[in-house]
Order: sequence, then structure tokens, then C-alpha cells
Amino acid sequence: MKGTDHFKRTIQMYLEQRAEEDTLFAKNYRNPAKNIDDCVTYILNYVQKSGCNGFTDGEIYGQAVHYYDENEIEVGKPIQCQVAVNHIVELTAEEKAEARQQAVRRYQDEELRKLQNRTKPTKAKTETQVQPSLFDFGL
Repeated sequence: MKGTDHFKRTIQMYLEQRAEEDTLFAKNYRNPAKNIDDCVTYILNYVQKSGCNGFTDGEIYGQAVHYYDENEIEVGKPIQCQVAVNHIVELTAEEKAEARQQAVRRYQDEELRKLQNRTKPTKAKTETQVQPSLFDFGL
């Protein structure tokens, strides 16, 4: 999972938990004009404008909540970047099964390539270099 996807999922999990606990926030969170992708874009633009490289969880979560609380908010342009997240996101059983299948496929492909490379006949060098003898120089 890419860092930015991991970041988006971490933010989304926090917001969903907060919406379960806070009915006032839940109303804002369910606003159809808002979405998690724009929320992440808003946070990334906030981070870029600040010039800082590290933030506390509270600062980032606060910006996510701020995005949903404000009706008129400038999201900014999407930013191509990688985000480092220091949280562990639990994968669902379906996601674990998919990851396992991908790993098995990669392993099988790698082993198949090894077998194919091993069974390919190696080209024998038919070029023989003839070394001239002293008699060939005609002294």
C-alpha cells in the first residue's frame, strides 16, 4: 500500500470513529459535497504551505476535522507526493487474502523465470581463436 493511500485510510478511520462518537461532527462528515480525497488534498496543501516536515497526529486530525467543519474552504490543487505514516492500519480479511494472492503470484512468476532460464540451452562458443605460430610470420 502506498504511503499516501495509507495516510488517506488512517485519516478516514479517525474521521469515521469521530463521527460515531460526535453527532454534531457526524452531520458535517456526511456532507455529500465533501470527500476524503479533497480532505487529504487540503491537508497536504496545508502541510506544504507551512514549510514544516513533521506534525503531531492532533495537528493533522485537526485539519481533517476543519475541512469537514467549514462549508467554504479552499482545498487547493492535488499534490503528487509520498506521505510517511507512523500508524499501523489493520487490513481486512479480504485485503489480507488479496495481498497473499499477489505475493504467491509474484513468487510463482519468479520461480518460473528461474526454471525457464535454467532450462534454456546455453550457446556454446564456437569461435576458436587461432593463435599464430612462429612459422606463420615468415622470418
